[in-house]
Amino acid sequence: MQGVILFAHGSRDPLWRGPIEAVAQQVLALSPHTPVACAYLELCAPDLPTAVQTLVDQGVSRINVLPVFFGMGKHAREDLPALLQNLQQQHPEVQFKALAAAGESPAITTLLAQLALA
Repeated sequence: MQGVILFAHGSRDPLWRGPIEAVAQQVLALSPHTPVACAYLELCAPDLPTAVQTLVDQGVSRINVLPVFFGMGKHAREDLPALLQNLQQQHPEVQFKALAAAGESPAITTLLAQLALA
């Protein structure tokens, strides 16, 4: 079974999580049988290892990790691959796939341009 983790930076402000959690709810609306979890690099929970364990406990064997960052900065380019390498060692039965940063999607670029022009 395949699952999805939305991986974001994190913030001490609990309101900051709202948009990330809204994306998770939209994933469930579009694909009700796809397990989805949010994970944060720092400042709030759950962290990536905890989110992975949650999905593994649900029987997930393939996990797509979407970095919910505007671009492929250090967190998406360096921190995430290092975290996934450690997680791969802890969960050799799981296939991990790091997707491109959300902000690099042409669909997001177009949507932001449309929002700017609204």
